[in-house]
Amino acid sequence: MDQLVEVTASLVRVQLTPTQVQQFRRYAAELAEWNERVNLTAITDPAAIEVRHFVDSLSCLLVMKPRQGSPRVVDVGTGAGFPGLPLKIAWPELQLTLVEATGKKVAFLRHIVDTLGLKGVVLINDRVESVGQMPDHRESYDWALARAVAGMRTLAEYLLPLAKIGGHVLAQKGESAPQEVREAEAAIHLLGGRLVRLTTVDLPTVVETHYLIDIEKVAATPPKYPRRPGVPSRQPL
Repeated sequence: MDQLVEVTASLVRVQLTPTQVQQFRRYAAELAEWNERVNLTAITDPAAIEVRHFVDSLSCLLVMKPRQGSPRVVDVGTGAGFPGLPLKIAWPELQLTLVEATGKKVAFLRHIVDTLGLKGVVLINDRVESVGQMPDHRESYDWALARAVAGMRTLAEYLLPLAKIGGHVLAQKGESAPQEVREAEAAIHLLGGRLVRLTTVDLPTVVETHYLIDIEKVAATPPKYPRRPGVPSRQPL
């Protein structure tokens, strides 16, 4: 995990402790073992896992800027736990909710949370459209995150209903990010959001530029959003 330690220190100015490094090492081992029987990731090379999963997830800290306190964070469509679980390892104080619709992936998440001894993690096996209408989750998070889940117009409808006013949406995107944001301007405004900035991320050994899309929640989301499961992806705003 030398590359993870070095890049995390240089990219996001976070020094991982020996305990955190060991947690990442165990996470990578469990991911590889489970991936032999459950489709969790197409990235299986250990060095690629370090960069494309762990460092990529931790790049969110460029925008989130960890400080004292315990922000509520929800990671939507988390899959094998990215970006939420690497953020939790590096920033133990945050209160994390992981939303994943696939039961086998939730089983892995439950296993890795228990194996790493992580506290303050809630797992929800449901569609994000349903979670966005639940009183305990709607407009209650400081940060609503997603990585490679959907196009930005759809993603805005997934994430903005979960962020509280004054909170933020953070979407991790590839090179299409600037165009996706332009196309999603009307949807973001309708759902109560305001674009703050796009931050570029250059990962070692990765050719394409990655982007962090930071959207502030400035007004309440109309009650009808998110629409019922499946509609946001079929009929983007």
